[in-house]
Formats: sequence, C-alpha cells, structure tokens
Amino acid sequence: MIRNLSRAVRRAYHRTVDLSHPARSPLGSAVENCVVYREGGRQPGDWAPGEAIRRTREHREGFVWIGLHEPTEEEFAGLAKLFGLHPLAVEDAIHAHQRPKVERYDDTLFAVFKTVRYVEHEQLTATSEVVDTGEVMVFVGRDFVITIRHGSHGSFGPLREALERLPDQLQKGPSAVLHAIADRVVDDYLDVTDAVQNDIEAVETAVFAERTARGDAGQIYQLKRELLELKRAVVPLHRPLQILAHEPPAAVSPEIQPYFRDVADHLARATEQINAFDGLLDSILQAHVAQVTVAQNEDMRKITAWAAIVAVPTMICGIYGMNFDHMPELHWTYGYPLALGVIATLCLGIHRGFRRNGWL
Repeated sequence: MIRNLSRAVRRAYHRTVDLSHPARSPLGSAVENCVVYREGGRQPGDWAPGEAIRRTREHREGFVWIGLHEPTEEEFAGLAKLFGLHPLAVEDAIHAHQRPKVERYDDTLFAVFKTVRYVEHEQLTATSEVVDTGEVMVFVGRDFVITIRHGSHGSFGPLREALERLPDQLQKGPSAVLHAIADRVVDDYLDVTDAVQNDIEAVETAVFAERTARGDAGQIYQLKRELLELKRAVVPLHRPLQILAHEPPAAVSPEIQPYFRDVADHLARATEQINAFDGLLDSILQAHVAQVTVAQNEDMRKITAWAAIVAVPTMICGIYGMNFDHMPELHWTYGYPLALGVIATLCLGIHRGFRRNGWL
C-alpha cells in the first residue's frame, strides 16, 4: 500500500513535463505560491499568507502551503512572525548551507534536505561539473507548510500538481507534503547515482581498454570529488529520516509515519550505491596509477636496452680514438670495414637478446 502510493506520486510527478511553475500570487519575488487545501482539494483564488492562514483557522480544517525561493531576511520576516517560527530556524532557512536535519521547535517541525541534479556533459573532463546541489527547508505546523528553495533547480510546481491528483493523501495534512518532498529528494538521489554510474563505467572502460594518458587521472579524481559532493548530500539524511520514521514529532501525522520508512529504504539503497562507487573509483585510480608505473618501467627498460646497444660502438670508437701509433689494424686496408662489421654484429646480437627478453 505504502509503496504503491509512493509510486503513484512519482508517476504523477514524472507525467508533468514542464518543470517551471509560475507564481500564482502577487506576494513578492520570493513567494512562488500560496495555496489553501481543504478536504484534500485546492481552494481557488490567489491568497495572501495572512488571509490564507486566517481562513484556514476559522474553518479549523485544511492547511496552507507557501513556497518561497531564496527569500531575503526582510522578505521572510513577516512570514516568520505570522507563523511564529523560531529565530534559529529562520536564520538557517535564510542563509542556507546547512546539513540535512530535522529539528523540533514547540509545535513546529523544521527539516532541511539537500537537493541534487545531474549535470549533463558530452565528455567527462578534469574540470567537468557532474553534480549540482541545492537545499530545501521545510517548516511544518498543524495547519501550514512553508517550503524554501535554495538553488536553481528543484521546483515544487510539478510535485504540487502531482499531490493535487491524490486528494486522499493531501487529506492527511501538512506532513503528507513533507513526505512527498522527502520522497522526491531521495528519488532524485537515485536518479543521479544511476547517471554517475554511467560516468564511472566510461572511466573504467577507458582505463582498462587501452593505455591511458596522464590526463585520465584528473578525470577520475574530478569524478571522485563530485561523488563526494553527492555523498555529503545523501549520507547525513539517514538520521533525520530515522527520526521521522521511528520517532516522529507531533507535527507528523501517525498515518504518514510508515511512509517515511519507505523513503528511508530508498535512501539506504542510494547510500549503498554511493559507497560502492567510492570504493570502485579508488580501485580504478589505483589501477590507473599501476598502469602508469608499468608504462614507466617499460619505457625505462627500453631506454636501458638502447643505451646498452649504443655503448658498444661508443666503447670501440672510444678505444680507436685514443690516437696511439701502435694499435691493431690501424694501417690495415680492411681495418675500418672490420671495425664497422664488429660493431654491427655486436649491436644486432644485443638487440636480439633484448627483444627475446621483452625489453624491446
């Protein structure tokens, strides 16, 4: 049941092709949307936050979902006061650069998620950007959800529209939105890890298929750095999801708690893949270094072999270049051809010996 519902949300989300979601309220540049939900349905009209929460509390049912994108301190101050948000959480939400976490402030839950996006590229280079990260902060109260995005990706428009196709889920309240966000974020982790796997396979093929150039080490190292950025987004989310799945605060509906266990399972899969990729990249880098070392040894053997061959004529010519009057074959007609013949014979013999032993 839980897995089927999660898949339903994902299918509804992926059916939405347009990832942009225009603002539907004239509330300022930071506010992307302010929507009122009641009995699982979206209430028509453009709402201001104050009016939306007032109407919701008058009816004593439903909730308000306000979406913002990188608000300034001044833009967010009014909302923070209206909903009674804790100053520490407000500071974290505005300045971003937080680790994934879940914190409780009275009746309000504050959650931080790292979002990721795979950066398409024709060919991996030593400077390619592979993983782009952003942040999502979520305030969840009894009758409101406030989402704050940091970064150029991760619009909640498609997710909102997907949830609106599932009124039974929206009836579960603001924590249903929190689950949908966590589920989408973790699904993006899996999509990015699958894409990164293709890059790793391409690098692995290049390393073992042919002798690699020195620049390939830069590609491997850059991919490892990008994987580390992905790891910093994924791994710290384990504890927050465990809290939501097994020790949920009052803001999380008991009906939603089991759904976070499903998300935690997906996160565990993403974490296992990333750890495996990290170990694989270490092995690939070590294999590349070993290949470079072997290539250098082969080059040194060839240089040594040719130096030994060149030493023969150098030695003979050096002896006959000492200009003594009484030396063998100096005044013999065939002395010079004989010396050249001896040099050639010795050089060819040494060359064959090195070739037979694999040095040339």
